[in-house]
Amino acid sequence: MEQQEKLARAREKVRAMTGFYLHLAIFVVVIGILAVINVLTGKWWVIWPLLGWGAFVVAHGVAVFSDMPGSFKRWQDRKAQEIADKM
Repeated sequence: MEQQEKLARAREKVRAMTGFYLHLAIFVVVIGILAVINVLTGKWWVIWPLLGWGAFVVAHGVAVFSDMPGSFKRWQDRKAQEIADKM
C-alpha cells in the first residue's frame, strides 16, 4: 500500500471517528435535556429514546471502531481484483 493510499484511508478513518464523536455528543446533550424534562414532569418516558437512540449510537461506534468494516473493505478489494483478473 502506497503512502498516499495509507494517508487517504487514515483521513477517512478520522472523519468516521469525528462523525461518531459528534453523534455521541449530540446524544448526550439531547438525552440530558430530555432527562431534565422527564424529572420536572415526573413521568418516566425518557428511557425509550435513551434505549432506542442509544442502540444506534452503539452500532455507530462498533462500525467505526471495530475491524468489521475494514474486513468488508478488504473483501471488496479482493473480489474486485478477482473479477478484474477474469476479464
